[in-house]
Amino acid sequence: MDFDIQTARPVLARTPDVLNTLLRGLPDAWLSGNEGPDTWSPFDVVGHLVRGERADWIPRVDHVLKFGESVPFPKFDRFAQFEESKGKTLAQLLDMFAELRGSSLQRLDALQLTAADLQRTATHLVFGRVTLSQLLATWMTHDLDHIIQITRCMGRQYTEAVGPWREYLRIVKPLPT
Repeated sequence: MDFDIQTARPVLARTPDVLNTLLRGLPDAWLSGNEGPDTWSPFDVVGHLVRGERADWIPRVDHVLKFGESVPFPKFDRFAQFEESKGKTLAQLLDMFAELRGSSLQRLDALQLTAADLQRTATHLVFGRVTLSQLLATWMTHDLDHIIQITRCMGRQYTEAVGPWREYLRIVKPLPT
């Protein structure tokens, strides 16, 4: 499927509600469990999504429109949530994410991007030349990727508890190495 803002926007708009429904009010064991060393808990993922709204998606859209390829994107710290989320509750992070995403979508709508805008390019420090269309498609897909990560992390908490049914549950199978 080719990227289309009108197709992607509803997914972007629903992500805060999906996460709120899935996570708000759950016992801490569901929110703090992870998949092992160097993996993220649902709490960590929501913090990462908050960070992305502040420093990644719309700021990079603006960067593409202002600088094109002349100035590379600033580096994005994919682990900043560990410090930025300290002392916050999941409820606070969910509320922040919903508010920030709403603002991001308002900004996206206000830009009234054209097909020509979507083909504008920028320079990513790792990937080189990228298009605005690719950035926006990645934003939506990033949401889905982290929803999968959260549910997989939660399911893995019961890896042993499911006993022999583990054979039929992809969610508890070992991650590829």
